[in-house]
Amino acid sequence: MTELRYIYATRASEGTIRPDPAQEAVMPEFERIRTALSAPPPKRGLFARAPKPEPIKGLYLWGGVGRGKSFLMDLFATHVSVPKRRVHFHAFMQEIHAGMAEARKRGVADAIAPVADEIAAKVRLLAFDEMQITDITDAMIVGRLFERLFAAGVVVVTTSNRHPDDLYKDGLNRQLFLPFIAQIKEKLVVWELVSPTDYRQDRLSGEQVYFHPADDTAHAAVDRLWQEMAGAPSERAMKAQQIDAALVLKVKGREVVLPHFRNGVAWAKFDDLCAKALGPADYLAVADAVRVLILEDIPQLEPAKANEAKRFVTLVDALYEAGVKLIATAAAAPEDLYLSGTGSFEFERTASRLREMQAVDWGQDKARPA
Repeated sequence: MTELRYIYATRASEGTIRPDPAQEAVMPEFERIRTALSAPPPKRGLFARAPKPEPIKGLYLWGGVGRGKSFLMDLFATHVSVPKRRVHFHAFMQEIHAGMAEARKRGVADAIAPVADEIAAKVRLLAFDEMQITDITDAMIVGRLFERLFAAGVVVVTTSNRHPDDLYKDGLNRQLFLPFIAQIKEKLVVWELVSPTDYRQDRLSGEQVYFHPADDTAHAAVDRLWQEMAGAPSERAMKAQQIDAALVLKVKGREVVLPHFRNGVAWAKFDDLCAKALGPADYLAVADAVRVLILEDIPQLEPAKANEAKRFVTLVDALYEAGVKLIATAAAAPEDLYLSGTGSFEFERTASRLREMQAVDWGQDKARPA
């Protein structure tokens, strides 16, 4: 049995994961890439240069949310010994934009080239979570960026909720994006993870998701849920270790910062999202970017906090309509969060939605298409 399949089988026998035939079926693809990356470079002949190594086909793993794509990616990336980068695709593209801006400041005409070359000099493997293209600027960049990365021998493994043909679907000037889709099909094996089980939904089945008061017990419970769902250290441990895993969403020239983001799960405090001058477009962007939002320290709102209450209402509406799971710590029960002040009557609907969102099966009928 190959190493990754052995590790998977061992975890299944120990009961730490539930064996899934769809996940097991794709393991040989991950092992193929791991083995190829681990192979020693070709030896040079006595009178000739060493032959150039054969390019390694990456993997484009797509399927519905919660099927274990990120788990498989973590398992694979953890057991690859070459220089690598495991990163959310959205965060990666933000870094690309920043690098290109710096290159332009230096007067570089082709700003993509130095950015791609710097990445290729540092890593052999790029492992992306949730490849998706929704921005025309990204759509115009990725083709040339990845062409240069592939030419440099960088191997790409990525997850996505969409088939490559559906990336940037109906986007502006999409015909200019089509060569990138062709690159994906040429350089990566496209594999659909067809599993009937939504593990992310299952992890929250029967779990308490709204905690009040927001005391140490509540924070400890949320830490546990974060570790289970995000597959990352606790939020407090990440801060102590100075691990920066923020997701920055750019909306109409503004930045919306989710301090911690991993595997589709975001963590933020109430003040991060509701004490700042954010509006409906910002909250729609949050709801589109995450599958689960952990929102801590929702206060009991006084009349002087009417603006914060209005923003919270808008945020909850966006999450509700998008079917995003909400895990929260709060000072009080939903009905007691905002008792008086402008909009307090309308807040009753928000309290009702917060109650509804705590149901075990809530959100299953709102699941976003893959």
